[in-house]
Amino acid sequence: MDRQIIILSFIFLYMILIIMVGLWAMRRTKSASDFFVAGRSLGPIVVGMAVFSSTMSGFGFVGGPGLVYSTGISSVWMAISNSFGFGVGFFLVAKRIRMIAEVRKTISLPDVVAARYGSETARLLTAITIVLGVMGYLATQILAMAIVLQTLLRATEVFADIGLVTCVVISSTVLIFYCVTGGIIASVYTDLIQGCIMLVAGVLVVITAAHVFDGGLAEASSVILNNDSETIMPFGTIGIFGCFAWFFLFGLGLAGQPQIVTKMMMNRKISDNRFILPLSVGGYAISAMLWISVGVVMRALVVGNLHLPLSTADAATPAFLSAFTNPWLAGIVFASLFAAIMSTADAFLNIGAAAIIHDIPRAIKGRVIKRELFWARWATIILSVVAALFAIYSFYMNDRLIALLGAFGWGTFAAALVPVVAIGLNWKRASRKGAITAIVVSLIINFALELFELPIPYGMSGGFIALLVSTLLFILISLLTKPEKIPKDISRIMDI
Repeated sequence: MDRQIIILSFIFLYMILIIMVGLWAMRRTKSASDFFVAGRSLGPIVVGMAVFSSTMSGFGFVGGPGLVYSTGISSVWMAISNSFGFGVGFFLVAKRIRMIAEVRKTISLPDVVAARYGSETARLLTAITIVLGVMGYLATQILAMAIVLQTLLRATEVFADIGLVTCVVISSTVLIFYCVTGGIIASVYTDLIQGCIMLVAGVLVVITAAHVFDGGLAEASSVILNNDSETIMPFGTIGIFGCFAWFFLFGLGLAGQPQIVTKMMMNRKISDNRFILPLSVGGYAISAMLWISVGVVMRALVVGNLHLPLSTADAATPAFLSAFTNPWLAGIVFASLFAAIMSTADAFLNIGAAAIIHDIPRAIKGRVIKRELFWARWATIILSVVAALFAIYSFYMNDRLIALLGAFGWGTFAAALVPVVAIGLNWKRASRKGAITAIVVSLIINFALELFELPIPYGMSGGFIALLVSTLLFILISLLTKPEKIPKDISRIMDI
């Protein structure tokens, strides 16, 4: 059977599965709580898979190898620090946020922030941050899905001339149906399926990558060293300061990612965290090996004149899977890759819709809007369309790599929410003025650096600069302001 037919058959079967999962989840989604946090009724395996899948997705599986291909070993610092970040996130956030969700019946991260600081302004700013960050990160997922789909279809005679915009439309249409019908329930159960598949397929892909060269990854590294030595050095082309900036941004930043933190409110029991954390770290570590090995091998093949240069760095993963893996394995990996992207995109749409429909109206009017579930689905559609347009703009007008687009979304969340959530839930001296200042300043810095393309010395990322400044201001202003009274229930939770 033709290789591309096998791969596309897996993709088609996956699309059918997505429709079925969405319809099944729709029957279980009867309230806004079901749509946004799955009714806080999920087991540890489902939550563990959902947490690690939300971290990798199109960012890691497509953007990661693309970044290794273009900048060398620099991006490995992202992958390493994320493993450390799981421990930080669970230690600082998981237990307390789950207890607050139980006591206050919260369904979103802005709900938690409002409960901690007793401030509707803090709720509003957190919701705005989520909407802005979702645009960058959701565009990452849509663009990753479209590029993979375009690569696969162009290898066939019928769709040889298909454009990226058409693939964005196809991808977004499937995504909208999946997310509107199933909400977060569809997302987490797809995470479970694809997580299990990806753990197995990821190991097989790494083994395949290690056998592309007779001497394995050591020979691939030697080829790069002889032809493009800077990229294989410990800090790649970004440099030591840029790599350390990524290390801290991604290591500490995970505790401020709402798509991950929100899932920490979904487990049935707090004690489940002792199973969720190792499962999340283990799954991520195995997946990260795919990120590194595929990027290194594709870079070695191109600089060693054994493969034509890629049209775009983000084509590294689909090019490798299409050319070097068994077609059945490639089909499975492509299908699970689509599942990872789809479920993560659903998570972002979910928190974005919650911010628009639940949190912003509550912060402004003091009450939630009627028919939250109905309007949440409409907000999901609108966010998907806007993010798809942003993805097309980023690809054609801004020439941004998927990983860098994802890093901007990650940095937006980290700089605004790590001080407010990770520190604020553990430090009673933290004040609402400190929280408000940290969020506002972080957004100003992140978007000023991005929109005006301001130069940053030593290759450091804008997200790291914003995180550093917002954290210092958060601590300083909290210390300078008068200690605030914390509600008794929140205070008791912080004492545990």
